[in-house]
Amino acid sequence: MSEVLPRPFLYLAGSNLAAQSAEQLSLAAVPLVAVLALGAGPGEIGFLAAVQTLPFLLVSIPMGLLADRMSRRRLMVWAEWLRAVSLLVLLGLVMASRLGIGWLAVLGFLGAVGTVGFSVAAPALVPSLVPREALGRANGLLELARSAAFTAGPALAGALVAWAGAAAAFVLAAVLSTAAVGLLLRLAEAPRAPASRRHPLLEVRDGARFVWHSELLRPMLMTGAVFNIAWFVLQAGYVPYAVRVLGLGAQAVGFTLATYGAGMVAGALLTSRVVARLPFGRAIQVGPAVAVLAAAVMAATLAVPAAWLAALSFFLFGAGPMVWVITSTTLRQSVTEAAMLGRVSAVFLTINAGARPIGAALGGAVGAAWGEPACLLLALAGFALQTALIFASRIATLHRLPAVPG
Repeated sequence: MSEVLPRPFLYLAGSNLAAQSAEQLSLAAVPLVAVLALGAGPGEIGFLAAVQTLPFLLVSIPMGLLADRMSRRRLMVWAEWLRAVSLLVLLGLVMASRLGIGWLAVLGFLGAVGTVGFSVAAPALVPSLVPREALGRANGLLELARSAAFTAGPALAGALVAWAGAAAAFVLAAVLSTAAVGLLLRLAEAPRAPASRRHPLLEVRDGARFVWHSELLRPMLMTGAVFNIAWFVLQAGYVPYAVRVLGLGAQAVGFTLATYGAGMVAGALLTSRVVARLPFGRAIQVGPAVAVLAAAVMAATLAVPAAWLAALSFFLFGAGPMVWVITSTTLRQSVTEAAMLGRVSAVFLTINAGARPIGAALGGAVGAAWGEPACLLLALAGFALQTALIFASRIATLHRLPAVPG
């Protein structure tokens, strides 16, 4: 097979890179602008973060239904246009000096709706653009783009806001979002069978039932949910722990957090080698296993309070779970019939998003009651549980991707 992926997929990959970069730029710029220009405090920043994550809970399932009933490319175009328009309105408000927390919240919500639509439709579109044996490589390329955007976006947003003002960050984000739309318009999507005319709730039920009754998808869903709870327990306690216990300053804390993005890039680059050297089921287990190692390294800072251990932990948290994202997405695409891919992707997105506030609340409660070190230990227990779930599943027996469903 040629090493070059099909041109339609390359348009999708380029659009994904532009869209992910626009998203990370805006996500980083909004709180900076809120603090520096509007004097926002922790309450307002928390409110904005909550509003920007709400669409993942509210509209993932409807977007998944749309992805199975209409052209996935068209859905992605409309979703990305929504983000581009929200960024342009935000830019106009900044230049007119009429920006407020309310506008940031409303426009952030609309931009996140666009993110959800893009995120649900993209993995559902991939199997129609590349041969089945190239799914892993294609997903790896998409995740590499996300990792690069995740790593560079916040730093670029901070530099632009500091050097040229908030408008510059939003201009670049809007240009990137518009470029993503342009690349999608060049993508030719293969025709699909006519969409079902059944009641939407029945269609959603079918997607959820398919996931739950699948011996391969159910353990992946449960593993992802537990991972997200444990990850946000850790996130809730890490920064105060790093400052109060490890004695790190703001710059050192930022460095340790930045290694997460570097780990994501490394994981995306290494996944193809992992898959080539291990049975596919074992390759999927690498991510959860490395997450336990990462959590253990972080817990080791209780005995050896060193910044380099915290940085190593975040690097491992970026690298291992990235292998999981790529391999689990490939398996999900392989065992799900094309007509249901949108709904199945939406089920995973909804459950993972719903687990995050649970983890954040649990971490906050545990940290308040027993201190930040308790968050580290609870997170370690959670990561051990998600590893046990995936190692006990039938996925462990897979030597290669299962046959395409009939």
